[in-house]
Amino acid sequence: MKTKIVYSDRCLCYGTWHIEGPQRVKIAQDILKEKDYEFVEAIPATEDEVLSVHDMEYIWNIKKGLVEDSDTPAYDNIFEFAKVSVGATLLASRINGFALTRPPGHHVGSYGAALGVYTRGFCYLNNIAIAVKELNKKTIILDIDGHHGNGTQEIFLGDDKVTYVSVHQSPNFPGTGGTSEKNCINFALPPDVGGEKYFKTFNKALNSLDTSKFEVLAVSAGFDTHKCDLASLGLVQQDYYEIGKHIAKLALPTFFVLEGGYNGQNVGLDIDMLLRGFEENQ
Repeated sequence: MKTKIVYSDRCLCYGTWHIEGPQRVKIAQDILKEKDYEFVEAIPATEDEVLSVHDMEYIWNIKKGLVEDSDTPAYDNIFEFAKVSVGATLLASRINGFALTRPPGHHVGSYGAALGVYTRGFCYLNNIAIAVKELNKKTIILDIDGHHGNGTQEIFLGDDKVTYVSVHQSPNFPGTGGTSEKNCINFALPPDVGGEKYFKTFNKALNSLDTSKFEVLAVSAGFDTHKCDLASLGLVQQDYYEIGKHIAKLALPTFFVLEGGYNGQNVGLDIDMLLRGFEENQ
């Protein structure tokens, strides 16, 4: 059975000038429609769901537009758009789907910018963290974005229900994730290593997990690891099939949420390859 894509056109309604803009999602959506994926409409998250992770004062500041930094603009009504992105992820977590959504989330902590970083890296609310909190199950968060998910790590550091695993490029933004700490296991790779070296590390990351102790796998699915993207690890389309294949072998109920990836054509084709690798090897 094909993984359902959770989506809303509302995620296209802001930020047309920014690199984290609507076209990266729109082009990906068009590609996935052509490949006959079933789309499910996202429902915005409630404020109570958002508050399961984020501080009330931070939420007030988003609503007032007092959140702008060098990467992350204070768009009009951004809290409402961000709630749609959270809602897409919540629904994906319930149906084991893929949340094709923006804004992304893994760089933002409970109070905003995380772990000593002064920008939230295009993120407003931590989509995957809120979904994991709401599920309230023993969960592995696997972050395959090219940037370390410093916000997700900050939120779950020391949480005995969650293990966070990230394979990312270093040096790069946000400058974290060089070492592992408690339940947060990090694997840093130099730029453009290519598939062979990537999978040696990726397999090491997955082999560090005792999946018998977990109920759910949540995937922060970033595609900026694709060759020539913002956090390139030299990966190509076929590599995402292999990533999906390895994820399937973990044999856990799994959901995905889009993080980075800034070439919409690549994002759409890479999502298809990831999901095909996952579905054909379950």
